[in-house]
Amino acid sequence: MAREPKKPVSNKRTVLWRLALVLVCLGAATGVSVYAVHRYLIHNSKFVLSGRRSEWLTVAGLRYGSPAKVNRIFAEDTDRSVFSVPLEERRRRLLAIDWVEDAAVSRVWPDRLAVRITERKPVAFVQVQSSVMLIDGEGMLLEPPPQAQFSFPVLYGVRAEDPPARRMEAVRALLDVEDGLGAQMKEVSEVNAVDPGNIQIVAQVDGHVVDLILGEDNLGPRYRNFIEHYREIHKRSPEVKTFDLRLDDRITAKE
Repeated sequence: MAREPKKPVSNKRTVLWRLALVLVCLGAATGVSVYAVHRYLIHNSKFVLSGRRSEWLTVAGLRYGSPAKVNRIFAEDTDRSVFSVPLEERRRRLLAIDWVEDAAVSRVWPDRLAVRITERKPVAFVQVQSSVMLIDGEGMLLEPPPQAQFSFPVLYGVRAEDPPARRMEAVRALLDVEDGLGAQMKEVSEVNAVDPGNIQIVAQVDGHVVDLILGEDNLGPRYRNFIEHYREIHKRSPEVKTFDLRLDDRITAKE
């Protein structure tokens, strides 16, 4: 019986080794290319943020916040490549500025940075220790910008050491008054939210300053009911300045 000829050695292993070698070579070439591109972007002078040109950094959306605080964040980026700036870290530092609610930082080809800021919207003045500050709808305390004019009521019940949740309670009380009074909010100069469940306001009605205890419900109807009857009340008790409106069916003068 004739013996079968030996099968030729399979080329499969050789093909795999060659494929692996090609992939290694391609990977090495890619790594070298990436390194070369990275080095080019970092060291080529055309991408340098030149401090001699004011337009290397543009900031949009900043109206009341401090330009100096923003510029300090990017001061270390002058005379370096735009591609070496850590954008997310810069954004994080921008968000730590009191007036900045949101921010975006982007590279602009070939040698500029662009910053877009969304500022916080104040809703009231607050007395914090010996300083007058502003507060926004999220309870963030804001430094009043120089020469800016705002027409807001003063909110009482906020302290610098209060946790954010406590400040938010006071702000929500103020916003509840705004929602209830609508356009008549312009008559209110103070909102006392020391006890957010028992809101008090100071308003000017028919040329007279009055203190009104509103409670926490039906703020708008209670206020409008008082306005409706105030002239009659003032005739009977012209010296009374404080009124309790917490009972919907009556107005109680506080001597």
